[in-house]
Amino acid sequence: MNQEVAFLGLGLMGAPMAANLARKGYMVKGWNRTSDRPGIKIAKAAGVNIVDSIEEAVKTAAIIFSCVGDVPDVKEILLGEKGVKNYASPETIIVDMSTIGSTAAKEIAEELAKHQLRFMDAPVSGGDIGAIKGTLTIMVGGNKADFEQCKPLLEAMGKNITLCGRVGSGQGVKMCNQILCTLNMIGICEAMEMAKQQGIDPNLVIEVCGTGAAGSWALSNLGEKIINSDYEPGFAIKHIIKDLRLVQEISQAGAVDLPGTQLGDSLFKKVAAMNQGEGSEQGTQAMIRAYLEEF
Repeated sequence: MNQEVAFLGLGLMGAPMAANLARKGYMVKGWNRTSDRPGIKIAKAAGVNIVDSIEEAVKTAAIIFSCVGDVPDVKEILLGEKGVKNYASPETIIVDMSTIGSTAAKEIAEELAKHQLRFMDAPVSGGDIGAIKGTLTIMVGGNKADFEQCKPLLEAMGKNITLCGRVGSGQGVKMCNQILCTLNMIGICEAMEMAKQQGIDPNLVIEVCGTGAAGSWALSNLGEKIINSDYEPGFAIKHIIKDLRLVQEISQAGAVDLPGTQLGDSLFKKVAAMNQGEGSEQGTQAMIRAYLEEF
């Protein structure tokens, strides 16, 4: 099999993911919409061949990965006038690792099939830490044969890789994941505040609670950042707000009430609006600012 790979989108997540593919010996061509992103240097240093156009990136690739921001971004690079569908060879597998919801994933798969292109949705969880370390959780929706063909490459980027079902199923599980992340962050912020109100060192919440039933990835990896007011993004608030929009679109379509998700969404939006909107660029751990500065 031709091991040439294209990776479209070299942002906070995409750049280290592409870099990990290159380090595993794959011939990776990388493309990003803007040429001045820090991730381009990260990918290039790992051996990714940076190219100037989608056409150059995908025309000889056997497998194409994409990792960008929102539904319109994915549709533009895959289905647009200068998108993948116009340049990829028939039977090429396209794996989108963005978070776009199951409806968009199915629509994209249907359109790409008209051009004899195979599609899988494969959103990820684990933040920039997981992307850098190659320990991401990857939730895949698609054909089993396509999954098996791509699995060695997915294993270069992630540790826990699961075929969740047909196209759109990976996105479906990711929506559930984002609900859990959101409600977990509410719990962490409120636990930190409760500790301080009782004169207890918040670090004990991490050290003690983290070893029991309340332990979580977020508490272990983001708890200390909350205590130190370190709001540098591993996963930006603007992205979780986008994801929760997708969650709520699904819940509204199915008439499912999600009050916890709605609360988390409102807290993230309060922080996003701070400092003339600069809060949206901070990491999800900055939810604590809604408690410190608003409540």
